[in-house]
Amino acid sequence: MSTSSVKSSGTQAPASGSFKRVLSLWDLVLFGIAFVSPTAPYALFGIVAAKSNGHVPLVYLVAMVAMSFTAVSYGRMATAFPEPGSTYTYASKALHPNVGFFAGWGMILDYILIPLLSIIYVALTGSRLLPQVPYVVWVIGTAVAITAINLRGIEMTARANLVLNLVMIASLVWFAATAIAALAGGGSGTLLSSRPFYNPEVFSVNSLMGATSIAVLSFLGFDGISTLAEDARNGSRDIARATVLVCFICGGLFIGQTYLAQMVWPDYTTFPQIETAFMDVSSRVGGEWLFYFVSLALVVSGLGSSITGQASASRLLCGMGRDRLLPQRLFGYIHPRLGTPVYSVLLMGAVHLLGAAFLKFGEAAEVINFGAFVGFMTVNLAVIRHYFLRLKQRSGTQLLLNLVFPSLGFGICFYIWLNLSHFSLKLGAVWMALGFLYLLILTRGFRRSLGELKF
Repeated sequence: MSTSSVKSSGTQAPASGSFKRVLSLWDLVLFGIAFVSPTAPYALFGIVAAKSNGHVPLVYLVAMVAMSFTAVSYGRMATAFPEPGSTYTYASKALHPNVGFFAGWGMILDYILIPLLSIIYVALTGSRLLPQVPYVVWVIGTAVAITAINLRGIEMTARANLVLNLVMIASLVWFAATAIAALAGGGSGTLLSSRPFYNPEVFSVNSLMGATSIAVLSFLGFDGISTLAEDARNGSRDIARATVLVCFICGGLFIGQTYLAQMVWPDYTTFPQIETAFMDVSSRVGGEWLFYFVSLALVVSGLGSSITGQASASRLLCGMGRDRLLPQRLFGYIHPRLGTPVYSVLLMGAVHLLGAAFLKFGEAAEVINFGAFVGFMTVNLAVIRHYFLRLKQRSGTQLLLNLVFPSLGFGICFYIWLNLSHFSLKLGAVWMALGFLYLLILTRGFRRSLGELKF
């Protein structure tokens, strides 16, 4: 739905601008990489190593292939419906407006929690480095900074992402260079080996799949690119390309860094602390300086995820506001000069500020995947409904793109979703129940369609 169509509806919307089409393909790729974070395995390395019996690179290879099916589905739907509502729009147009509402409602939870977790992490790290500065000051400073960047427009967000990505990539390059030098010199093991991918002595399919269900968390965020459909110069074409590119670029980076880390420290049972295992690995090859730079990269990663997550959330809300599922005058409004959904950004900034001030990291972390995988499953079904059933595109490669790939994507996401923690499933169910009650009120007990809604 275009902005002009909103203006011509029965509601009297305030004068609203439009998104600025300024993002190139590589701007979109950098946005996605910043959201996913090229250093995502840093925090999960030790846990995945233990779960997989020392097959971390293989786990990330499997996770990359698994998530690529869903990435292709997002690209397909971005081509069909190049609008900023992303998951919500795709499900509404291809399946049913009510299904779209629930898909969007689930993704709101995801887009709220990703930046929220990042802000909490940055604040925790800052308060440890400078304990004389209260935790709440770090929360306020971080939340205000990312909100200010997003209010300035998508060009400012893109520039911030470039700087943050450079810091994260620099930490990877430094680690890779020192690890390769140490391995090639024989001081920390062997440079080339197949054992990180297959060690017959300890390999287990069940362990591999259990670890993969954790490793896919590193890929969360690639779907956020699709919320920028009206910020992209070439619209849906670049959105589709960037979504798949980010999945494979980040997957390659994840496989490479975890391969080197496992070769440097092959015995995963000897990590001093499993949650900070990558820090110990970096210290082994690069000393104290690399240890602290990797710590800085983790903070930068949190900032990058916060900025891009907030931008995605505000555009999802804008899409739902345009369709009057949320108050249109607030959420559907785009600042004429900045090309930014300012009220949606401000709301997300307030939610992230309050949430980070009162929630604990662990409480939010357990729920983050519930909404994401609800959205992923819905988008895969939307591809099948729109292309395979409605448009009847079923010949040659179309059969793969429109049925086989989305079916595999749905099955993988459903398996992961079923294996979430009981706490995550229960809290996610409460969130979806609230959404059902809200929809019940909006539609007056489903006696009117969503298209008739007016705020």
